[in-house]
Amino acid sequence: MTTPVLEARDVTMRFGGLTAVRSVDFTVNSGEIVGLIGPNGAGKTTFFNCLTGLYVPTEGTVSYQGKVLPPKPHLVTQAGIARTFQNIRLFANMTVLENVLVGRHTRTKEGLWSALLRGPGFRKAEKESEAKAMELLEFIGLAAKRDHLARNLPYGEQRKLEIARALASEPGLLLLDEPTAGMNPQETRATEDLVFAIRDKGIAVLVIEHDMRFIFNLCDRVAVLVQGEKLVEGTSDVVQADERVVAAYLGEPFEGDPGAAEAAEVEAAEATAEAEGAESAEPADSAETAEPADSAATTDTVESTEADSTTKGEAQ
Repeated sequence: MTTPVLEARDVTMRFGGLTAVRSVDFTVNSGEIVGLIGPNGAGKTTFFNCLTGLYVPTEGTVSYQGKVLPPKPHLVTQAGIARTFQNIRLFANMTVLENVLVGRHTRTKEGLWSALLRGPGFRKAEKESEAKAMELLEFIGLAAKRDHLARNLPYGEQRKLEIARALASEPGLLLLDEPTAGMNPQETRATEDLVFAIRDKGIAVLVIEHDMRFIFNLCDRVAVLVQGEKLVEGTSDVVQADERVVAAYLGEPFEGDPGAAEAAEVEAAEATAEAEGAESAEPADSAETAEPADSAATTDTVESTEADSTTKGEAQ
């Protein structure tokens, strides 16, 4: 029986009058790799930010292992959820090893005074953290570059280092935001193998990605977001065969399109406004039509008066 690791219920995120995520229900089970796809602007990263505490959902709840998560990123990490970002966020002037050690901060108990005094407890914790960091660097294949500055690594290795830093917090769930963005085919295959290896360690994985081949080869389940709503969820075969998914990526309308109701409301409002405008314009049109008749009558009267005057003059 699968055990839910992450449960999002009725998650909605609004920014003023804009609803970026609307009533999304989502579950990730233990030992599972789940993909989250959708066109640009579908709300994927916003949803990720709601899951990790960067945003506080306007409505709904996010739970990890049955407990509602506090809306604080460091507390979410402490609970057991780690993430990477769409844009690499490494400490460029720190070494590879130091970057991974930063990820250990939620798993160490040493405080300020311990760090200043550097007593036996601090030195022991430091050695343990370094040993775990080196294990992760061995795992991702960067142990030989432990003393290199992060900024000097090739792009693909920087992505790997960011994943290692996330793993340093010993998560039960890892969220990857476009991990293959900007990678060549070889780097993408290496990332795919790395994600499988992470899953084999018992860590559930949730991935946002635009590379469909990568997602469909990798994931046990795939969910599709369109205009902030979950359109469909299922296996790779189910999602690929769904005509609504194809239509959403091609920008074509389809029956049940999440934006159809809003578009219909706008069209109805515009039609009503046009009808009201036409009705208010009718009296003015009638007045304009009447003006030429009045002018004609006036002209006839003037002409008749001039004719009478002329006749009288001739008679005299």
